[in-house]
Amino acid sequence: MSEKKTLKLKDPSETADEAPSIKKKGRGWEISESRLDALHERARDMRRHSTEAHKALAEKFAKADLGRHKFTRHMVIGSAIVDFGCHSLGMAIDIDEEGENEALAKRRDKSLEAVGIRVMRIKASDILTDMDAVLARITAGMRMRIGDKQEARRRHHQNSKPSKGGHHA
Repeated sequence: MSEKKTLKLKDPSETADEAPSIKKKGRGWEISESRLDALHERARDMRRHSTEAHKALAEKFAKADLGRHKFTRHMVIGSAIVDFGCHSLGMAIDIDEEGENEALAKRRDKSLEAVGIRVMRIKASDILTDMDAVLARITAGMRMRIGDKQEARRRHHQNSKPSKGGHHA
């Protein structure tokens, strides 16, 4: 008979500095269909049982005119669930609630940033006490991402133009 194998998880504090590698595969990520389905079910459950800070920010996003940009509540990105995600900007907003595991959150942020998603962290208490300042910060973050995307597009177009001589070295 073979030995029984057990699942061993690393302590999040040991791996807080290293971002897990992300390989694209099926549905965009190297994640099993059952794991993805479980993540989406968890995100639905999180939407049903949102915190006060999350509800307040979601209400502001629902009323705001963000043009072609849209923030989705409890969006699944890879194997992470972010509080709000904007696909067109490659931007995520994470609300820091009291008692959250910071090491795990930092590790998740590094994973997201490794695939080009910028994570903005906002304290729940700031949302509940000074929504105007939070919205100004989010707007500034959006403008920065729009600028980043435009710059990347410019660089891409410059690098993809054929050279004028017609000959390659």
